[in-house]
Amino acid sequence: MELPASLRQGVERVLENVPLATLKQAAKTLSDRYRAELRDGRLHMAEDLAVKAYLATRLPATYAAIRASLDALSDAKPAFQPKSLLDVGAGPGTVLWATTDLWPYLEQAVLFEASAAVRKVGETLAAGAIAAQTRWLAGDATVDLADLKSADLVTCAYVLDEIAPASLPKLIDRLWQLTGDTLLIVEPGTPAGWQRILAVRRQLIEAGAHVLAPCPHHAPCPLTAPDWCHFSRRVARSRLHRLAKDADVPWEDEKFIYVAASRELPTSHQARVLAPPKSGSGKVLLKLCREDGTAAERLFTKRDGADFKLARRLDWGDRLASE
Repeated sequence: MELPASLRQGVERVLENVPLATLKQAAKTLSDRYRAELRDGRLHMAEDLAVKAYLATRLPATYAAIRASLDALSDAKPAFQPKSLLDVGAGPGTVLWATTDLWPYLEQAVLFEASAAVRKVGETLAAGAIAAQTRWLAGDATVDLADLKSADLVTCAYVLDEIAPASLPKLIDRLWQLTGDTLLIVEPGTPAGWQRILAVRRQLIEAGAHVLAPCPHHAPCPLTAPDWCHFSRRVARSRLHRLAKDADVPWEDEKFIYVAASRELPTSHQARVLAPPKSGSGKVLLKLCREDGTAAERLFTKRDGADFKLARRLDWGDRLASE
């Protein structure tokens, strides 16, 4: 999955004339902070160079994960056509770009972001390229959401890992209060990210939310450590991306986990593919999270006819139309 052309061109303009050595050091510092999940009172992207490092090395991957999560939401709720978006912890507008790519008739968007450096870049990238009426607001997601208005779609992507665990329940409660229709939370696809999503899922279900995706049920997650629920998208690396990371491979796999919840019951629940399918001659083995709250592998062979043909087309993260 690639960035929209106008976003890619905007990023290239922002990164013009940035010395490669400077970008590489900033990218390493940013990567170290993300990997350590540091919560030292500093924003990961407080400075201009950190933002540019993010654009060069992280934006393509986070965009792919967010867009895949939105696609799953849309697949689970095909009639959903949001007119308004509230994105908390908006970064440079990654969710905005993914949302307008999927739903081009979005009318209004409020982007809430603490870092002035990130807001400035986000506004620059969106100017003249995003049709929706867009407003950028400054503030701390844990204390400054009181005066915001609700939106059809509320999102919070790659944010919870930066927030102290004790502050998360209050934040999730407020995000759900602001949700007019559907809430989407996306996190890194690590065991720690999965645990945060599990906590969010439990809290939302207790608040009366209906899980749209990825889970096909409201039962406790059937997976147990060392296994964990996550998905993956392969992302092509640009030349600058490879240079900034000292990488030889022209692609990377972005692992992510998400939960989408709605105020309305989903029209149907369908099993979800939890791992890369294992294919052989005339057979395919799928690891499935099922509607009854269990997870198990299911073997499809040519004897299964149409079900086998369907299973062969499925990928990690897809829904199984009949199970």
